[in-house]
Amino acid sequence: MKNVQIVLSPEAKEVYLKLNSEAETNKQSRMILKAINQKKELIKQNIHYGDPLAKNLIPQEYIDKFGVKNLFRVELPAFWRMLYTLTNNEEVEIVAF
Repeated sequence: MKNVQIVLSPEAKEVYLKLNSEAETNKQSRMILKAINQKKELIKQNIHYGDPLAKNLIPQEYIDKFGVKNLFRVELPAFWRMLYTLTNNEEVEIVAF
């Protein structure tokens, strides 16, 4: 199995840290954070875990900002979702929650 590294975009990192800071006192933040951590482990085991989005559905913002050529969606609790892309250097970059 390849060593897969998961990297958070600056925006995703900001949301992740906010969820972490709220997790102790906010049940919904705790639930979403737990789901994110579980999904990250599943993605490490299978980088194609998420639902692939058609190329024409990839937001232009992600193409310009991150150079996204592929985008996968993972459903999270409370109508949240996680979007990630596969990079050329065996990294998974989570671009948004």
